[in-house]
Amino acid sequence: MPNSARSPLVHLAAAVALALAAAAADAGAPVPYPEGYRQWTHVKSMQILPGHPLYDAFGGVHHIYANAKAMQGYRDGRFPDGAVIVFDLRDARTEGSAVTAGARKVVGVMHRDAKRWADTGGWGFEGFKGDSRTERAVGADAKTACFGCHAPQQARDYVFSAFER
Repeated sequence: MPNSARSPLVHLAAAVALALAAAAADAGAPVPYPEGYRQWTHVKSMQILPGHPLYDAFGGVHHIYANAKAMQGYRDGRFPDGAVIVFDLRDARTEGSAVTAGARKVVGVMHRDAKRWADTGGWGFEGFKGDSRTERAVGADAKTACFGCHAPQQARDYVFSAFER
């Protein structure tokens, strides 16, 4: 085959290879920190107390926040791409006869992108340590560390929380 005939095929093959490489890199890209989440809709708060089976990992005060697309999912039961749910986990402090939120332990994030995270129900998961916006608590292990617990919630699009009006 002359060089002029191979050239378009070579270019096409190179373009396909680059597109596949970009898609593979994007699929492994981490979930970003949810900037401004405290201005999103507050979905609910709860506290996990000593004696709960998840206390060691998740004991404390949880505040759940949702962006506008996630609120659509809470209404419809199916979360669209771009939905982001955040749980802000804080130490529980008891002062007198009141429980208050103490130091931040983790900012947990669920980010919906059905193509990017197809193997985890369309959700990317991450936990950011304390007040850090870069130090990750989950990273590449999200499938086992987060999705394993969320998998039984498949009928609810893998989401535990419900919007409390």
